[in-house]
Amino acid sequence: MTRELDPPQLIQAQRQLDALVDVLQGESVIAVDTEADSFFSYREKVCLIQITAGEEDYLVDPLAPVDLGGLGPVFADPGTTKIFHDGEYDVLILGREHGFRFAGLYDTRIAASALGSKNPGLASVLEEHFDIVLDKSMQRSNWGERPLSERQIDYARLDTHYLHELMEQQVVELDRRDRRMIVDGECRRLEGLEAQPLQFNPDEWVRLKGARTLSPEGRSALRELFLLRDELANAADVPPFRVMNNQAMVNAAAERPRSAQALADVQGFSWRQVRKIGDEVLEAFERAAEAGPLKLLPRLPPKDGTGGLEPEQVELHDRLKAWRRDRATDEELDASLVLNRHALVELVREQPRDAAALGRVDGVLDWQVERYGDEVLEVLSRFRADLKAGRVEPPRRRGGQRQRK
Repeated sequence: MTRELDPPQLIQAQRQLDALVDVLQGESVIAVDTEADSFFSYREKVCLIQITAGEEDYLVDPLAPVDLGGLGPVFADPGTTKIFHDGEYDVLILGREHGFRFAGLYDTRIAASALGSKNPGLASVLEEHFDIVLDKSMQRSNWGERPLSERQIDYARLDTHYLHELMEQQVVELDRRDRRMIVDGECRRLEGLEAQPLQFNPDEWVRLKGARTLSPEGRSALRELFLLRDELANAADVPPFRVMNNQAMVNAAAERPRSAQALADVQGFSWRQVRKIGDEVLEAFERAAEAGPLKLLPRLPPKDGTGGLEPEQVELHDRLKAWRRDRATDEELDASLVLNRHALVELVREQPRDAAALGRVDGVLDWQVERYGDEVLEVLSRFRADLKAGRVEPPRRRGGQRQRK
């Protein structure tokens, strides 16, 4: 079911955008979302900015000849609430691509999670609250193509149209359940995110499923394929998976075919791919053979931020994660809302001994000290006692072996 809505305004000229900025400067609450082309481009870019103000929906076209700078002061104004749903990606890509910073942010997905929703995605939330069904086929639409289709326009405007009404419903329930501070704290964290340039890491091949089980010769082949894929994707400005998917690369590295026919027989490769990039793939195998077996895996920092921790500290991190999991289950919260992973690592590094010191740990919020402080300090105290008594058995270091130079 979709309610009858007035058509959104498509902003593709500077005079239209300037008029929109004038409108937004008079609003106390706006809803914002973006669409990008990460499924179709090597260097993803913002292809659409959806904004709802009052009852009006606007679709700003960043690919049109417009200067988006006027939106910057609106986004940075703490007096104007900017509603996102799962806004971390939007904040980062708008910051990286256009230098925008945000204040006064409210995230309806965080709020849904704080209220215990098991399915806080936008499609589920809109259907639950407004009986609105999104066209999920548009999620991977090519937003870089012009003109936008009617289906794209209809889909995009719904990403923001109901967010203000949704926020109003959520705030009532958050206040009733004394959980407003959870959302406020997470939204302030989002506002402080710094967008980092996207960089290719040639050692990331080791994270591919099946990479660690390859022979030393297979590892060397996979590394060369990984480098080749990025080079070809960059040159063609397409996402790497459109050149070769991960499983096809791992399969090819395991078999290391020596001919175009043998390459076409590898699961995940097609004759179309072989005709297009087969010579380059076979040359990559030759380079791998010349380089020799890769006996030791590159060591990448763990995604949970525990890189650089001593083994004993990793054990403490595991204990804190276990406590957090139990607390999240008891309160029907996502674990990241109890304490985020950055705060967990900082707790391990600093190991505060009282509430005052706990409150000074980067990433730990006042409400978390008040609600969970005694429990966290007890976990830390028990760990120190166990360590002193020799009852701590540190886990093995994570992240694999270090590659030889």
